[in-house]
Amino acid sequence: MIEVEVTAIRDEAEGIRAFTLAAPGGAALPPFTAGAHVDVHLADGLVRQYSLCGDPEGSGPYEIAVLREPASRGGSAAMHALEPGARLRLGPPRNLFPLDETAAFTLLLAGGIGITPMLAMAWRLHRLGRPFALHYCARTPARAAFLERLRGVPFAAKVVTHFDDGPESQRLNAAAQLANPAPGAHLYVCGPGGFMGHVLEAASAQGWPEARLHREYFAGAPVAAGDAFEIEIASTGAVLPVPAGQSALAVLLAHGVEVPMACEQGICGTCLVKLVAGTPDHRDSYLTDEEHEANDQFTPCCSRAMSPRLVLAL
Repeated sequence: MIEVEVTAIRDEAEGIRAFTLAAPGGAALPPFTAGAHVDVHLADGLVRQYSLCGDPEGSGPYEIAVLREPASRGGSAAMHALEPGARLRLGPPRNLFPLDETAAFTLLLAGGIGITPMLAMAWRLHRLGRPFALHYCARTPARAAFLERLRGVPFAAKVVTHFDDGPESQRLNAAAQLANPAPGAHLYVCGPGGFMGHVLEAASAQGWPEARLHREYFAGAPVAAGDAFEIEIASTGAVLPVPAGQSALAVLLAHGVEVPMACEQGICGTCLVKLVAGTPDHRDSYLTDEEHEANDQFTPCCSRAMSPRLVLAL
């Protein structure tokens, strides 16, 4: 666990605050790679994931940005209540959204708060001298975090902004932007679910291979609704009923089965377990379509069952 101090807080845009996190005493923080995030441990056992948005080659403090969500489950509200000088505990940097640094061309598409991992990716690609473009979409300039910073970075010429309240000509035309993908080009997309779905659908329609489409979700779907089912613990044979209004993860924890957990929304993959038997109803945003089709892994925080029982390798 990493102990950090909040040394600065800035309002980067409407509803978005940036936090500078430094190790007390000026000690060096663990290095991170472009696309990485940290688990931030908050009060009452809350753990939330936030992308590191600085230059991965920098050796100074970490920087994260948090959108204040009206429907927050507590994480964004707790972060926005922090003041400079607050102490936090972080998990070490983890990367579930890695950058392919060998791509012939990299297209970064960010929507709203989705700019955070893209900043680190853009810095890394710039340092490597790799060809790329960053398209940043927001409702209005006032809701676009780091806008002034992007105007002053050495790769500013590769940054294109799109705002919903601007003229039609500067709004993102996903189909046109993604048409005729170059051989070896890779697409990275992050932002609200609707934005990401639109971009990925357009990319598929334009012939982008699935293997070259990369995404990171910031929020999952509601997790508890669905039919009741049973989970069997393979190591003991114990059978636990999962009611319609409760997640499999909650049932496992209530019965003393230790399962690592973090986001509880099917985003981070921390609680992923091996599936021995049964057919899952995948509701996570972590596994790929191919991994869903394999039906050999299960995210108990959000996914449910299509068969009466799932047997888990626990």
